[in-house]
Amino acid sequence: MSAARPRPAACAALRRLRAARGGGGSQIQGTPSTPRKSRRRKSLAIAYEAGQGDGAEPPSAPWEPRDWQEQLERIREMRRSRDAPVDEMGVQKCYDTSAPPQVMRYQVLLALMLSSQTKDQVTSAAMLRLRRRGLTVDSVLQMDEETLGQIIYPVGFWRNKVKYIKQTTAILKQKYGGDIPSTVEELVQLPGVGPKMAHLAMHIAWDSVAGIGVPASPKLWALPPQLWTPTCTGSRTGSSG
Repeated sequence: MSAARPRPAACAALRRLRAARGGGGSQIQGTPSTPRKSRRRKSLAIAYEAGQGDGAEPPSAPWEPRDWQEQLERIREMRRSRDAPVDEMGVQKCYDTSAPPQVMRYQVLLALMLSSQTKDQVTSAAMLRLRRRGLTVDSVLQMDEETLGQIIYPVGFWRNKVKYIKQTTAILKQKYGGDIPSTVEELVQLPGVGPKMAHLAMHIAWDSVAGIGVPASPKLWALPPQLWTPTCTGSRTGSSG
């Protein structure tokens, strides 16, 4: 006995049901299908503040030592009268202002070399004794070491300074025509001349600010801690040149 065939009405109803569900059957003309809703999330716009969003860190206030401005004002008040020994007998007061520029610059360099590890009063007196003999490159080259030592004594490390002065003066005569170098890089190559001396020589002798001469001496370490910053470095036993 053969299986019963489905009735035409039932087949038509089945096709309409499949079309309404999107089950893959042919849709009945005139019956629109219901569109599916998209499950994609909407993108959100992100707004960044100025200076952010490009990997840059937000700006922070610069670090300052505690109470440093108050300490600075006190120092300014103490220095208002400008009556310290360095003001009256410092290197800037030790050379002959009436001498030719080349001689004047040489005297500035010698005063700086003598001033290392020496009080301003002692340096000034030694420079005065040298100037009385006519302080020039030629006069120092003609002077023997014993005589030079007697003149500059009692500056600190005077024996070493006698050798440095003679060697440096000979180099100035041979290489610079009796003048002093005009750059920090060349000045520090001279015997007995350190970075601090070189920067001060540029300022006083050449009227050029090439940097800041920071001494690593008790004078500097005596400054109050409020004036120090994290970038300050040095050694308590370092040279003051």
